[in-house]
Amino acid sequence: MESLFRCPVCGAPLTREEHTYRCPSRHSYDIAREGYTYLLPPNQKHSAAPGDDRGMAAARREFLSKGYYELLLNTLCCQILSRSGDSPVILDAGCGEGYYTAGIYRALTAAGKPPRMAGTDISKAILRSAARRESGIEWAVASSYHLPVADGMADILLDCFSPLALEEFRRVLKPGGYFLYVVPGADHLWELKQILYDRPYPNEEKETPYEGFVYQAIVPVEDTITLPCQADIHALFQMTPYYWKTPKAGAERLAALDRLTTRISFRIHIFQKS
Repeated sequence: MESLFRCPVCGAPLTREEHTYRCPSRHSYDIAREGYTYLLPPNQKHSAAPGDDRGMAAARREFLSKGYYELLLNTLCCQILSRSGDSPVILDAGCGEGYYTAGIYRALTAAGKPPRMAGTDISKAILRSAARRESGIEWAVASSYHLPVADGMADILLDCFSPLALEEFRRVLKPGGYFLYVVPGADHLWELKQILYDRPYPNEEKETPYEGFVYQAIVPVEDTITLPCQADIHALFQMTPYYWKTPKAGAERLAALDRLTTRISFRIHIFQKS
């Protein structure tokens, strides 16, 4: 079958076979046993293993699978369902371990709007985890700044806590297509930050217009979650940027906890391509 992906070497359409993606110029890309393919050329890699490592991938899968961010997933599903046609084409750029991608795919399918859907991430480790979630989605290791898809391919593009590659997002969206950009709210994980840092500060919130897009809405998502064990607390910590830049004393305070209640706060910025 014809894939949503394009060959990263020549830009030609890829055909998906049982174990391989192949283009008319005979460039081919193996499909791993987990179900993803590798479409990241060497000149787009900035390290030997770019993106999230295995530990972070495992932490995200463990934490998200327990439903702590289910309210965000449900809100995304509602917003996308209300903006979708009968069979939308959706791209999740920087899809991580696929929690939101797979959830949106299943919600659309259950609503009678079966999508064609692809997820990309620069981390091979995290794509392994994503591909295990849902076989009906195409998954590829790729950079958000060089998406291996055709111009005007997507009805909806999702960027959830991932790099903002605006030029590429404009290129791959159809005219009138929607771009959903999820960022942390001011008080996201505030109680966690109070433990980690002596003087925590809120996240900056701003409304930024982007060329080629028209603002449609900013949808807030607010909740409080309780993590009942150190394993879940550590999984949350490990999947955040704080894991790499927290003073030792703060990390030790967090490691001493066996329970944590904290606010979660997100903003879904919704744009339409003009």
